[in-house]
Amino acid sequence: MVQKSKGPRRRTRNLLSRGVRERTPITRYLQEFEIGSKVVIKPTPASSNGRPFKRFFGKNGTIIDRRGKSYIVKIRDGKKEKELIARPEHLKAI
Repeated sequence: MVQKSKGPRRRTRNLLSRGVRERTPITRYLQEFEIGSKVVIKPTPASSNGRPFKRFFGKNGTIIDRRGKSYIVKIRDGKKEKELIARPEHLKAI
């Protein structure tokens, strides 16, 4: 028997898809956020670098720091507070 896939992109056929004529604008990659600003995690299918795990798609968070090209986002996952590292193309300002 073939072993079940356990990769980070499993069961993402609809999550990481987009329309036929939909493109990601270059400004999405170049956007900058202030520390303390509110963002929502909205991944771009075109870029796999710096994409958070699919469990956190659609969550709201706060920018707490910058690390290289990426941002550290603080979110609540149930009762816990977690910190995610995400690139700006996967974040959208609220």
